[in-house]
Amino acid sequence: MIMKGNHLFFIVALLATIPFFHLSAQKPTEEGPIISHRQWGELLEQYVDENGNVNYASFRKNVHSLDDYLEYLASIEPKEDWPKAEILSFYINLYNAATVRLILQHYPVASIRNINQPWARKWIRLGEKELSLNDIEHKILRKMDEPRIHFAINCASASCPKLLAVAFEAQSLEEQLEKVSREFVNDPARNEIAPDNVSLSALFKWYKKDFTKEDSLLEYISQFTNQTISAKAKVNYLKYDWTLNEQ
Repeated sequence: MIMKGNHLFFIVALLATIPFFHLSAQKPTEEGPIISHRQWGELLEQYVDENGNVNYASFRKNVHSLDDYLEYLASIEPKEDWPKAEILSFYINLYNAATVRLILQHYPVASIRNINQPWARKWIRLGEKELSLNDIEHKILRKMDEPRIHFAINCASASCPKLLAVAFEAQSLEEQLEKVSREFVNDPARNEIAPDNVSLSALFKWYKKDFTKEDSLLEYISQFTNQTISAKAKVNYLKYDWTLNEQ
């Protein structure tokens, strides 16, 4: 009996020295939690081209990897005291990954608008909650006072800012947001900018108040283009193309 008791004590003591790990948990550091978006980045690299178009037909054969990534994010649920870049990159990636998953669920489909309530339906699990794409965009991302998120999240459509073929990462988020902002503003397929006449994506009309908290809309756009725009330039908005962003 004494030997058994000692043996049990030894096992308990040994277990106490072994650190506990959970594969889905974030690893805290002095800079904040580290979340791995590597799996999402690998999927983007494999199925998204340089124009942001997606090979949905091939992606569909590997949907289990996307589901694994969404399950991973669902187990984390960001905290308010996380660094802003961590939270932004988390929700931008979640929005984009969930959008691709929604398309794959209904593929083949000509447009995301052909899906019943694509933005309002609550199905994206996060902890004990279920969110919609609208919840992520309007109740979380837009409230973080970073209008460049509109150039980072993708709605699976031709006129949307293109889906970046790499995952957004906290450590490089500033550079990534600048990159997608400049690419979107200067893309002639999405915006037509001349000194006295500017035809903009409808995105700037829908979310104008997000872009004009400190500057006028033309002043905001000017910071991302080398084109000199007159303060009196006429502004028009282009028709939005909701055709699926398919390769």
